[in-house]
Amino acid sequence: MRVLRTTALSVRYRPRALTASVACLVLAFAAMVITLGSGDYRIPPGEVLRTLAGGGTVADHFIVVQLRLPRVVTALLVGGALALAGAAFQSLVRNPLGSPDMLGFTEGAATGALVVVVAGGSSLALAGGAMIGGVATGVGVYALAWRRGVHGYRLILTGIGVSAILSGVNGYLMTKAQLMDAARAMLWLTGSLDGRGWSDVVPLAVAMVVLVPVVVAGCGRALHIIEMGDDVARALGISVERVRLMTLAAAVLLTSFAAAAAGPVSFVALTAPQLARRLTRAPGPNLIPSMLLGSVLLTCADLVAQHAVPGRQLPVGVVTGVLGGGYLIWLLAAGRRAGRI
Repeated sequence: MRVLRTTALSVRYRPRALTASVACLVLAFAAMVITLGSGDYRIPPGEVLRTLAGGGTVADHFIVVQLRLPRVVTALLVGGALALAGAAFQSLVRNPLGSPDMLGFTEGAATGALVVVVAGGSSLALAGGAMIGGVATGVGVYALAWRRGVHGYRLILTGIGVSAILSGVNGYLMTKAQLMDAARAMLWLTGSLDGRGWSDVVPLAVAMVVLVPVVVAGCGRALHIIEMGDDVARALGISVERVRLMTLAAAVLLTSFAAAAAGPVSFVALTAPQLARRLTRAPGPNLIPSMLLGSVLLTCADLVAQHAVPGRQLPVGVVTGVLGGGYLIWLLAAGRRAGRI
């Protein structure tokens, strides 16, 4: 831990965590430039940078700024939102399985979206339904898990149970949808960035401008202390339940807005915080490194999804599911070899 002092403020930082965060920023920018230049109409990286700076031809500007940039920005924001929510959940419940995927919030978002699909709603209504479903599930899980406070394991078990129930509900709703609507819903449920425009970017960007400071600045230090135990946190003057409620609300909103923009993309929220912890080797929630790494993971996964199968684009959720599932299996195997499980 090092301290940077000026006449106005004093900032503590860890050199390795700072280096990892800067590296993630560079990788995210590089992945963005490569993605913007790839496709049927290829554009060299230099031309992409020139176009982003306001130059380039009219055709390059249309393809880069109007067609491809919204998709890439959506990937960056969704990855960052999911990873930040996952890091907050894992710190909140002190368990590496504490993520929106496991606690039922993505299933809740899917339920809200499927209700709109069955009712014949538009794509905009589908996004709104996903957000409402995620928030309602978060309120329900918190209420069911409450018993003189919310214990981490109780929250996880409640979330797993609610997720199982909603999975059955989602299966039933799929059988009630029209064939074309069911196909559209299935693509959304897999997690897709195809056809994303600036209308998908703006709500998520506004949500992150509001919610990221709440999680990082408002709850970050308190979460670091809560990881040492509730009694220690209370002895140091932390209002544990208030911090938990604030963190849970912000993380649920981040997950819901991300699901509304790209569908329930799996494993980013679970994997990114664990990878960030291994990169930084720092205790605590590692909120900012996790958020930046989540942006890198989803942007790279989208690049792979676009080019893994010649002549056909895969939903990005397929790539994150394969990579995230493989990482989880490796994590379990490593824990077993080390005698931890």
